[in-house]
Amino acid sequence: MGSFRHQGLFKISAQHPRRQGPYFFRRKLVPKPFTHLRFSSHLTQTHHHFEMMDVDSYRWRPPKTNYLPHNIDMDPVVEEFEIPLGRASDHENAAYFEKMKLAAQEFNIVRPKGYTVSYHATSEMEKHHFGQTHPMKPWRLTLTKSLVTAYGMPFAMDNYNTRHATYEELNSFHSSDYLDYLATAAPEDQPRDLDNPDKDVKFNLGGSDCPLFHGLYDYCSMSAGTSLDAARKICNKQSDIAIAWGGGLHHAKKSEASGFCYINDIVLAILQLLRLYPRVLYIDIDVHHGDGVEEAFFSTDRVMTVSFHKYQPEVFFPGTGGLNDNGPKSEHNPGAHHAINVPLNDGITDEQYEHLFKSIIGQVNTTFRPSAIALQCGADSLAGDRLGRFNLKVEGHAACVRFCKSLGIPMILFGGGGYTPRNVARAWAYETSIAIGADQNIPAEIPQHAPWRQHFVHETLFPTLEQSMSEPRNNKNTEKRLRDIVAHVHEQLRFVQHAPSVQSSIIPPDLGPVRDEVEERLKEERGEREGDEVERRVKEQGLGVEGEMAV
Repeated sequence: MGSFRHQGLFKISAQHPRRQGPYFFRRKLVPKPFTHLRFSSHLTQTHHHFEMMDVDSYRWRPPKTNYLPHNIDMDPVVEEFEIPLGRASDHENAAYFEKMKLAAQEFNIVRPKGYTVSYHATSEMEKHHFGQTHPMKPWRLTLTKSLVTAYGMPFAMDNYNTRHATYEELNSFHSSDYLDYLATAAPEDQPRDLDNPDKDVKFNLGGSDCPLFHGLYDYCSMSAGTSLDAARKICNKQSDIAIAWGGGLHHAKKSEASGFCYINDIVLAILQLLRLYPRVLYIDIDVHHGDGVEEAFFSTDRVMTVSFHKYQPEVFFPGTGGLNDNGPKSEHNPGAHHAINVPLNDGITDEQYEHLFKSIIGQVNTTFRPSAIALQCGADSLAGDRLGRFNLKVEGHAACVRFCKSLGIPMILFGGGGYTPRNVARAWAYETSIAIGADQNIPAEIPQHAPWRQHFVHETLFPTLEQSMSEPRNNKNTEKRLRDIVAHVHEQLRFVQHAPSVQSSIIPPDLGPVRDEVEERLKEERGEREGDEVERRVKEQGLGVEGEMAV
């Protein structure tokens, strides 16, 4: 429903070694519209017909660079290539697919017993670019795919190439005027508040945090599409753990962009889950407070939000999520005590974080008794992140996923923040292995055939703190402070009824007919029959099936 399924196969073109970022190029960076032209020096000479004209005014100039991926010092000379840059040939795709199969056999990557894991993504998201100096790099999804495929993990999952979310689907949470502006606003070369920090921006769009870049609306609808598809597979019982690393944009509000987030795909996915599941537990391990999701479900007892984050309101975004912020203050409001916030200081360690997480989420599970979990796995809580301030390693971050999986509740894994792409990819790839039960099988050394391997700097999947950063941050989280947090949360949970009501605010009707119509049209365009043929061949080879060609 709403996607295209390829058993054990990903599009490999985005991993081709010729591509060095969101646009297709080798070493020379040039504007995309000129990629099939060659400029020669005689074109810039003044012709006698233009003796009275200013030739310089007609000569191409590189644009300003603040939010464009161009080098202004480079001469705009374009090389010609035999094949489009960034697109692997059929032979290269086939060769890499064979390496994936060998890796799956070597590392004993098989489909988990007793439950199904699905992976939801679209490679088109990876090509977008927020701007040269912007911390958000969608290319981190390419690196994540590099590791997931290099270890052969796709053979243990149902893999879906998801479609764009429709306007109607986005409108189930976001306001029409906001979506209309988001869809029609022209891209801008630099943020409006660059020269004037006090300049107003409509819907918070066009500033430094949420710039208007090329393909913005497509990017947003693709991100939402991955999360909606994951939610539907959970609701349809086609999946028990659904992975959507392209989602997790937890700051977006109903009518406002915020913190690099334009569409709140998590809210859209939870609304889908609420059609079937009485209670949904939202957990956020991003270094920033999950304010957008908490606000969206502020007055309902069918969703409990739990956010673990750095809290320093004077200097750290978004400045919300204090220990005493537990939902509406009125006890008559159903949402009272259903927002749990765990404010942390710089430098928390793996051991502290894991103990805190298990102590709180274990009690939340016992009290709230969720029927589905939405886990936002923002990787900016890792050590060495460009914006984060914690001392978490990949293993400590992933321990949260492992604990949630152990609860045996249907779950969606979302992406989120994360601004050191190589470490984001490490965390999400390892957490994918936990989802499929292969975390004990995969080696710590990144496979030699992994695309973009050189971009990981260190060859290990689990870098030390010293490898992730020059020196660990000073740990400002005392044991007494952490005990006080746990005690406060447990006290708040005493006020939560064990069986929350199933009545909530109006949930929009299902858009099944619209979705089915779009799905049928896309099936014809993309030729799903080819994917079915690939799936058939993979099944015949026994890949991902224990006991057949599995080492």
